Amino acid sequence: MEDLAAPGNGVPPASGNGNGSGKGKQAAPKGREAFRSQRRESEGSVDCPTLEFEYGDADGHAAELSELYSYTESLEFTNNRRCFEEDFKTQVQGKEWLELGEDAQKAYIMGLLDRLEVVSREQRLKVARAVLYLAQGTFGECDSEVDVLHWSRYNCFLLYQMGTFSTFLELLHMEIDNSQACSSALRKPAVSIADSTELRVLLSVMYLMVENIRLERETDPCGWRTARETFRTELSFFMHNEEPFALLLFSMVTKFCSGLAPHFPIKKVLLLLWKVVMFTLGGFEHLQTLKVQKRAELGLPPLAEDSIQVVKSMRAASPPSYTLDLGESQLAPPPSKLRGRRGSRRQLLTKQDSLDIYNERDLFKTEEPAAEEEEESAGDGERTLDGELDLLEQDPLVPPPPSQAPLSAERVAFPKGLPWAPKVRQKDIEHFLEMSRNKFIGFTLGQDTDTLVGLPRPIHESVKTLKQHKYISIADVQIKNEEELEKCPMSLGEEVVPETPCEILYQGMLYSLPQYMIALLKILLAAAPTSKAKTDSINILADVLPEEMPITVLQSMKLGIDVNRHKEIIVKSISTLLLLLLKHFKLNHIYQFEYVSQHLVFANCIPLILKFFNQNILSYITAKNSISVLDYPCCTIQDLPELTTESLEAGDNSQFCWRNLFSCINLLRLLNKLTKWKHSRTMMLVVFKSAPILKRALKVKQAMLQLYVLKLLKIQTKYLGRQWRKSNMKTMSAIYQKVRHRMNDDWAYGNDIDARPWDFQAEECTLRANIEAFNSRRYDRPQDSEFSPVDNCLQSVLGQRLDLPEDFHYSYELWLEREVFSQPICWEELLQNH
Repeated sequence: MEDLAAPGNGVPPASGNGNGSGKGKQAAPKGREAFRSQRRESEGSVDCPTLEFEYGDADGHAAELSELYSYTESLEFTNNRRCFEEDFKTQVQGKEWLELGEDAQKAYIMGLLDRLEVVSREQRLKVARAVLYLAQGTFGECDSEVDVLHWSRYNCFLLYQMGTFSTFLELLHMEIDNSQACSSALRKPAVSIADSTELRVLLSVMYLMVENIRLERETDPCGWRTARETFRTELSFFMHNEEPFALLLFSMVTKFCSGLAPHFPIKKVLLLLWKVVMFTLGGFEHLQTLKVQKRAELGLPPLAEDSIQVVKSMRAASPPSYTLDLGESQLAPPPSKLRGRRGSRRQLLTKQDSLDIYNERDLFKTEEPAAEEEEESAGDGERTLDGELDLLEQDPLVPPPPSQAPLSAERVAFPKGLPWAPKVRQKDIEHFLEMSRNKFIGFTLGQDTDTLVGLPRPIHESVKTLKQHKYISIADVQIKNEEELEKCPMSLGEEVVPETPCEILYQGMLYSLPQYMIALLKILLAAAPTSKAKTDSINILADVLPEEMPITVLQSMKLGIDVNRHKEIIVKSISTLLLLLLKHFKLNHIYQFEYVSQHLVFANCIPLILKFFNQNILSYITAKNSISVLDYPCCTIQDLPELTTESLEAGDNSQFCWRNLFSCINLLRLLNKLTKWKHSRTMMLVVFKSAPILKRALKVKQAMLQLYVLKLLKIQTKYLGRQWRKSNMKTMSAIYQKVRHRMNDDWAYGNDIDARPWDFQAEECTLRANIEAFNSRRYDRPQDSEFSPVDNCLQSVLGQRLDLPEDFHYSYELWLEREVFSQPICWEELLQNH
């Protein structure tokens, strides 16, 4: 099939119209046969059960700690333990760490920090490894994984209280500025894990401290709670004339992507950056609390529902059936056969009731061919994010068997009600009244939504209903305030901006924000499973590749699993980091959110996410790239077993990979954030043919993922045409059932005035001008501003005290002679000029 589907190979595709070449005609039966066999093979994989997935800020504590280490680093646990025991024996005689009292433990940690001040790099690394062993839970003295995790938290709080984090921050600065390590890595043809040893040890200690201290438990003592808040403050604000810690990590990301530091362990940097942002700004549940507080401060009515709880109560729908699509020509049956099926197809479409989504039976089993994956992957390597992205062809022509169409009445579960309260914007009410006044009166009253004179009674009732569901967002208030500040800068005075952690982070990121976003998307592209290896792409495997490459099949299998796991963790950390930044900036100020969003769009984030989903997403979510016996803390308690095929394949028995499903949901949420209410960006989804890509993601039976896919499909249905809506009635029904309603939104019919494409460019340019005006007004404050007051009083100006040099009175007479008396003054010219 590849020789038929691949572009540019000189062989025209086989078609059913008889106009293709002889070679194409001969290959057509083979193509159809291959397609049928692939469909039969895919039938088993399509049957996806409902996934019991609970969305949260992060995975379980043990899983998050485990993902810090690659399997290549498993031998370093023993090395850390040896360094600690050698140092501990020289300081404490006849006792183990857990046998010491708290004061003795603090005294030993103080000694360790003193020994970190040595000049010898090798000696410093040994002491740092000893500290890392403490942060890892002194596993040599523990009997179970629970004990390791407990003592890891205890030791991390102890390390923080003794000032370990600030000491390691200084060491991290030294390693970042270590030009010798950078030049050495640049000269090597292949960078390995050995080039980043010092950085990995430092970042591991800092990550363990952040992750353990961030975790809140009801049993935590009061001292730990105080230490947590102090630590959060230190990471959030400018401490000791230093930038917030997140900015240092962002600079490491950009330095890595620029090629100046290829040895940076980028996975550890990204994980630490994500956890620092989540710790300092807050996670998703904390965001909801902040949103409620901010609405109360602005005098807005409370939220109608908690979106997190609504999504949790949703149930997944069966994936939609794939009916005939107009875009398929390669594997289509002859026209005569299609004519024979037309009646049954019409009958089938008639029977696709909107209640199908509540039927427990999966109608999707034999309807999705696997042939399209092969057709799309043939040209995948030639697609770029900058050029034309023809990401996907239309869905294949495979009508489902008519025998599967009728539904059993007993199995239909009727919905109890719509999950979301409908919302109406002020703009929607104004638009409705404008249309009504033009129709019944013949003129409009602008933004007046109270005067209803001359309008019939039903219009009065409609306006009343719309106003009952009117929703004023925080962003609407912020935009209105910004417009007033731009119009009246003098009368309204200077804006008081609270110094929150989010505001300080934005100020620090502002001038380098485009570079930060581009760097993150470059790494995300390199880690995407659909990306092909290119010579110009960055190497993200520096902290996973061993110094000596594997020589046996089992070692190669282990490294392959490790590399895939490594990429999955990078995707997880970047997707969650970007989503957190967007949500926090949107709450802080809408134009901060729009600034980050625009730079993500300019850096091709939308086609990049679509490229990520242009794969067998069900296989990605159910992938098992883990070796349970090598995961921390299991690997520290048990002796490492000999590598066998069984030990490599003995992973967890869960039906899906938590981090991959988490990443997919976050990427969909990110795409929603970028495109919501932006018609130009919605058109990008249409141009890049995102509908079939997103529709295929509905195979995954998880309610939250399906919700965000349906949201993305809803915003573009008006652009997809009547035929698409007619052929995808089941998807349309799912949108109606699961996505929030806007009362006068014609999303299903394509009659909305917003569907007209002529003002898209102006919309984006206007938004950019507003963002630049906001950043200029709030953050660019030159001293000689045109609005700064001018003193016109002669006595006041002459009475000002000026700071003169100390030796001025010695040379005052000479200065008078040279600058005043010896200079002729022509008073007539002075008067004429003025």
